[in-house]
Amino acid sequence: MGKVDTETRNYLNDSDRFADAFIFFLYDGEYVIKPNFLHPLNTAEIVVPYGGGAKVAIHKERDLLKIFAAMYDDKAAYCILGIESQTHIHYAMPVRSMLYDALNYTNQVCEAEKSYCKAKKKLSREEFLSGFCRNDKLMPVITLTLCLSDMPWDAPTSMHEMMATKDEHLLKFVPNYTINLLSPAKIEEKDFDKFRSGLGSLLQFIRHRKDLDRSWMAGKKMFKEIDWETAHLIKTLTGAKFPFKQKEGVVNMWEGWEMSIKQARDDGYDNGYDNGYDSGYDNAKFEYLQNLMETTGWDPSQAMKALRIPEHDQDVYIKHFAERTKQTPSGKGC
Repeated sequence: MGKVDTETRNYLNDSDRFADAFIFFLYDGEYVIKPNFLHPLNTAEIVVPYGGGAKVAIHKERDLLKIFAAMYDDKAAYCILGIESQTHIHYAMPVRSMLYDALNYTNQVCEAEKSYCKAKKKLSREEFLSGFCRNDKLMPVITLTLCLSDMPWDAPTSMHEMMATKDEHLLKFVPNYTINLLSPAKIEEKDFDKFRSGLGSLLQFIRHRKDLDRSWMAGKKMFKEIDWETAHLIKTLTGAKFPFKQKEGVVNMWEGWEMSIKQARDDGYDNGYDNGYDSGYDNAKFEYLQNLMETTGWDPSQAMKALRIPEHDQDVYIKHFAERTKQTPSGKGC
């Protein structure tokens, strides 16, 4: 597992953030799932297929898995909740998610079978063959695919979308498993305020990471008092490297973002290249552009627009960016 995956998993494993994702997706922000009702489960799904003669077990490891156990009207409610975080679009996500859910249901059946064997419970012939009693019930499994990319999700969200045939008569007999997708690009601007944790700030920043207009962040308390873990993951996922000061575990991200861009522009003005003055390529301009790109995670076009590099000069800078990339190890190969 890579550094980004590890940091993302650790971040989402926090019960407040984990619950927040499902509160937003399932209940539109209504505080139904309390973090203290969540209990961690082993994310390694290892299932030996039925038959006993199978030589190879199926082994799939999920990102995050928790059981939700609560009491409603004096009745116990149990549900298994899982999060699969994706920093890139996954074009086979319905198959992957369906497999994870199926393995979890199979694991529940296997656990029931083991408990009956251990208790030496008398079973009917059919129950013994099934490993599951007639009145046994499964806990529902809800898997949430959490997209952590600013790109619109253009991958299939259901099994039917992945099928080679579009024959509706045939597809009626093919279960249409559909993923539960939470993607920043699909969240309406007003709905980010429905999140109760820093997860909302993370998703909103990812959505707007390439925007030159920062009005979506201006004046919002959530970006002036963001928790350090969220600010750190924003940097990790977006590549933004602007400075921020931590005070009692809280970060003023808006201030750090504004200061870094203002400094880059001021440096540029001091070197006389605002609004087309001193037209042409200049090494100093190139360095300021690179610094701004590292600070914000912007691409060359966005950085040049922010620093007001004239359009008739932009092609030569693009050429130098391309040449510089070829000279670095990261620029080699695919």
